[in-house]
Amino acid sequence: MSTNALITDLSKLLADTYALYLKTQNYHWHVKGPNFKTLHELFEDQYKSLAEAVDDVAERILTLGGQAPASFSQFNELSEISDGNSKADSNTMVRELAGDHTKLITRMKQILESAQKANDEGTVALLSERIAEHEKTHWMLSASQS
Repeated sequence: MSTNALITDLSKLLADTYALYLKTQNYHWHVKGPNFKTLHELFEDQYKSLAEAVDDVAERILTLGGQAPASFSQFNELSEISDGNSKADSNTMVRELAGDHTKLITRMKQILESAQKANDEGTVALLSERIAEHEKTHWMLSASQS
């Protein structure tokens, strides 16, 4: 796979990561119910981690010589993560976020395979770290479902 193809895939990952960041922050602000405090704090930890991931993925795109998408319209065009419903109940929020992390894990594993074939160790290292983080987050969300 060419560097340009990796940049395209990483741009889609960046858009998905940013969309999940916004969705998680939305749910952090709007979660209600008996598990409010726990979920409010969990979502905060997760959106802060996603903010760092956005920066890491964008910087990798730039390192590879690409131009990172950086506008809402670009992110909206590239992302496959749906917007969050601020009025959803807490179980729906948790279930949706867990599913979104699964989507990102799947996308990253596909990009990882391409990066391995291209001998792009920097992208491999980034994706390996991100996959582990998303797997842990998925586990935490799944364990929080009632």
